[in-house]
Amino acid sequence: MEEFSLNNKVIVVTGGTGILGNSFINGIVKSGGAVGILGRNKDVANERADAINKNGGRAIALIADAMDEAQLIDAKNKVLDTFGRIDGLVNGAGGNQPEGVLMPDQDIFKMNLDGMKKVMDLNTWGTLIPSQIFGEAIVQTAERGSIVNISSMNSKRAITRVLGYNMGKAAVDCYNQWFAVELANRYGDRIRMNALAPGFFLTEQNRNLLTKPDGTFTERGEKVIRNTPFKRFGHPDELQGALVWLLSDASKFVTGSMICVDGGFSIFGGV
Repeated sequence: MEEFSLNNKVIVVTGGTGILGNSFINGIVKSGGAVGILGRNKDVANERADAINKNGGRAIALIADAMDEAQLIDAKNKVLDTFGRIDGLVNGAGGNQPEGVLMPDQDIFKMNLDGMKKVMDLNTWGTLIPSQIFGEAIVQTAERGSIVNISSMNSKRAITRVLGYNMGKAAVDCYNQWFAVELANRYGDRIRMNALAPGFFLTEQNRNLLTKPDGTFTERGEKVIRNTPFKRFGHPDELQGALVWLLSDASKFVTGSMICVDGGFSIFGGV
């Protein structure tokens, strides 16, 4: 169906140099969209953009930090100079960092508060700031636009050890609903905001927490599998269907929602 297509749409993906970001950009390109691959890793961004262009797709590398307004404005201008419009934004930048982890043997009253705050800020403001900059361009250049935030299982349930990440993603959920309403009040259905909530997918940031060097599960990884009804981790490509739907006109009456792609983790009571 044509309304599920991203033909003639230009989508910017922050965190486009990561593992999940790679799945996002490939899903967009497969659905006919042009993509701006935004991230701090210049080599990876250029490599991914070159591969897409060589295979007949349309992509540009955008070297920027999702927390740096000046760099994001430069990236926005590069997209507009290249494609003339921006139709969508995927806020894929975020994640956890070692200083935002509290291990079971550490004193809870002496946790690294600066580390927790750093992770919370990355996930919260690393979503809000790009939305300010690219969202404005969507309103100015696109007939209809869509912003997709990346939420997490951590936003609705207490996932141990990663307080900063939990708080950051909970803030993203609050922002997702609040800003969707504010956009609708001002622009009607011209620009929408929704969230995609992945379950547990192996990335470079969580691999050592969930798996051992030989590929078997850690104790934490085994707990995740036990609490996931599908009894496996997700594959990054399994996020593409929900993402493309949220970016496409097929979801044009959907805003402020959170779509879980989690193998049932969020609904399972453990028994």
